[in-house]
Amino acid sequence: MTEELIEERPFEENLESLEQAINGQSIDRIMQLLGEADLEDAAKLVDRLDAEDRKSLFALLTAEQAAEVLENMYYFQGADIVEDLPPKAAASIIARLDSDDRADLLNELDEEDSAAILEELDREIADETRRFMAYPDGTAGAVMYSEYLAFDAGLTVEEILSDIRSQREQYAEFGVQYAYVLDDRHRLLGVLPIRNLLFARHSEKAREVMIRNPITVDVETSIHELNNLFEQHHFLGLPVVDPDGTLLGIVDREAASEAMQEAATEDLLKFQGLMGREELRSMPLATRSKRRLSWLSINIVLNLISASIIALHQDTLQAVIALAVFLPIISDMSGCSGNQAVAVSMRELSLELVSPREFLRVFFKESSVGLTNGIVLGLLVGVLAWIWKGNPALGAVVGSALALNTVIAVCVGGLVPLLLKAFRQDPALASGPILTTVTDMCGFLLILGIASLCLPLLV
Repeated sequence: MTEELIEERPFEENLESLEQAINGQSIDRIMQLLGEADLEDAAKLVDRLDAEDRKSLFALLTAEQAAEVLENMYYFQGADIVEDLPPKAAASIIARLDSDDRADLLNELDEEDSAAILEELDREIADETRRFMAYPDGTAGAVMYSEYLAFDAGLTVEEILSDIRSQREQYAEFGVQYAYVLDDRHRLLGVLPIRNLLFARHSEKAREVMIRNPITVDVETSIHELNNLFEQHHFLGLPVVDPDGTLLGIVDREAASEAMQEAATEDLLKFQGLMGREELRSMPLATRSKRRLSWLSINIVLNLISASIIALHQDTLQAVIALAVFLPIISDMSGCSGNQAVAVSMRELSLELVSPREFLRVFFKESSVGLTNGIVLGLLVGVLAWIWKGNPALGAVVGSALALNTVIAVCVGGLVPLLLKAFRQDPALASGPILTTVTDMCGFLLILGIASLCLPLLV
């Protein structure tokens, strides 16, 4: 069946065909269905299989075939599959993955599981994988790979072309666009586009046709810097070197772009209280429930703190029951304003446009925005409260509480990510609960506290 026909078939039909192929132990059919689907569809097909079918699928495949399937899946999906395999079987599959995929997948596993698999790998592969796994997320080291073409500067064009022809099957898997010219100490001297090889005289040496002094990055170069370089120069890949100029690996444009998207997704998940690794609905119920409860249980405590403020002012609330209508409005509006400030700080931190040392600058910038927006929102809600109950004092209480809480929320939202970053904590994970607690507590305290002071004017 042609690729076009498979792509046009409904997803449910492809899933049913895959399940039938697994039950019928038809390996050729399995590989055809997964191989002819694009990355998203292949990942979705394996994700929708039940646990037993996924287990049967990988039991049927050879290590090479299993690695090919994993390459068509997201690494966090692969990690959930690999962790159920014996370490020796898992190592046999992982050894056939590209260097960057090996590191990503093993970093998703528990430390004990990844250590057991590394012990089963060939020593050279294991050492390289450990080195790649150690690079921090969001850096060039974490997304680079070691499968690239490299030649000695003294080789002739004819010798290089001969080597490429003799190992064309292996090199074809590298997605070759460039070769890299090295000295005898593996230091990068230049970049050699494959196109240059085709038009150069066969007697010329690599050093004569290479591009000298190429742009390079180090292992600590951030993903944002990489993407900026790719946008400025339209490169397909960038060499990663150490301080001595030794070539360590290559980062390509696609990997840098994917890393940016993954970082943004991870921050969003953390901000929404999804702890740990990626969550998929195909994961076990206990795992998914545990990850969500770890956040929700903390949130219970935070909400109890906010509720205690209401309890302390219950007499005021009973006397002016209309205040109950405005409690959630003030809390929610201030929370929205604070979340906007959190988003800006998170973005500037990720782009390295601001540092924790710039606390006062951020405070003054955010407080001015908070004061402006707070006055506008306070006037709007205050006027509505006045019209609704015909009591200007109620409008003044509600409006001033919202204005003050908006200033507080915006300042807290802008500054908390900087403080967390300064203490080497994850801003994406902790900024949300801190902001929620502060805006609720301050909002309730302000409206009920001001109302208590102005109670004779409200009843």
